[in-house]
Amino acid sequence: MEKKLERLKKSIWVFHLNTGSCNACDIEILDALTPYHDAERFGVKLVGSPRHADVLLLTGPITLESLPKVINAIEATPRPRIIVALGSCGSGGGIWHDTYSTIGGVNNLLKILKERGIEVDAVYYVPGCPIRPEALLYAIALVKGLVEKKAKSKVAVVE
Repeated sequence: MEKKLERLKKSIWVFHLNTGSCNACDIEILDALTPYHDAERFGVKLVGSPRHADVLLLTGPITLESLPKVINAIEATPRPRIIVALGSCGSGGGIWHDTYSTIGGVNNLLKILKERGIEVDAVYYVPGCPIRPEALLYAIALVKGLVEKKAKSKVAVVE
């Protein structure tokens, strides 16, 4: 896995995958690409095809209508497949986590992908509604290995 991620040290090409979002996180992605936040200083380039992408930026709860297209886009992405789930909706489904027209967030998508034999090498979560451009830049820095993860993997239970 570490060998696969070695190629991401130079630049990261990202594909924006809108899976049914309200577009608030989409605007923040564009804001991160403006000269003010300057995501390009990390080598981030927005590409028009998942076949060219190193990272998929997933926004919105995954709707049933978009599910086949999302699976096709993820399958078309070369390995290592890295997903950055943006916002409350992308991470857990947001307020639509249990509605009739969505499957929820990226965790439910990962279960479907696993059933189909499609591997995802890493998932990064960016919380917020909408996300902040700074949080997206932090996630990109995590993917590149420029910073350490702030949150712990496990939550301590207080009795």
